[in-house]
Amino acid sequence: MGTNLLDIDRWTQAMIVEAGGESCYVDYAPSFGRGPFGHYICTSVNDAVLHGLPHDYPLADGDLLTLDLAVSKSGVVADSAISFIVGDSNPPESVALISATERALSAGIAAAGPGVRLGDISHAIGSVLSEAGYSINTEFGGHGVGSTMHQDPHVSNTGRPGRGYRLRPGLLLALEPWVMADTAKLVTDADGWTLRSATGCRTAHSEHTIAITDDGAEILTLPKRAQP
Repeated sequence: MGTNLLDIDRWTQAMIVEAGGESCYVDYAPSFGRGPFGHYICTSVNDAVLHGLPHDYPLADGDLLTLDLAVSKSGVVADSAISFIVGDSNPPESVALISATERALSAGIAAAGPGVRLGDISHAIGSVLSEAGYSINTEFGGHGVGSTMHQDPHVSNTGRPGRGYRLRPGLLLALEPWVMADTAKLVTDADGWTLRSATGCRTAHSEHTIAITDDGAEILTLPKRAQP
């Protein structure tokens, strides 16, 4: 508690440099943002769910924080996000949101493999989110990665099985289920980047980059402590 979002951004910059990587965010200037992002990590708090622009904010007990990071190293990009509750509080709504995105991510990864259609992954993710009682926004979702952060194909967080692009070994995908507690509508913050729930409700977001292999999918963004 008390950690400032700008400190997290500075620490992230230092870790990227130490690892010999390059930020995918600092110069990123897509059509949906306002100019270059200018920071090294997305820090989305409470009602912010995507593209949270780091700013002067000290975290408080009970805050729901999502950290989203994309880094390029040796010409290959990986993208990952995690949501967690700051401090010792465990607000039930926040716990449920995080759990739903984590379970949806696991379902999407389990559905991935050679010959699988994109719709099979989207359906697996969407089924978990819908069964948990959440509406699903389809403006933003997962995506291909590789030499750049955002590549085709788009991976929606809901879809029909048996439809869409057929996956092949060697394809890299970032799967990223995210939800808002009581709405599917986003609003853009005054900073021109941060996307928030239209109702001010809490949000959560989980993401991994996976590689399609000859016999399934490999998670490339597991923390070292979680690797076998």
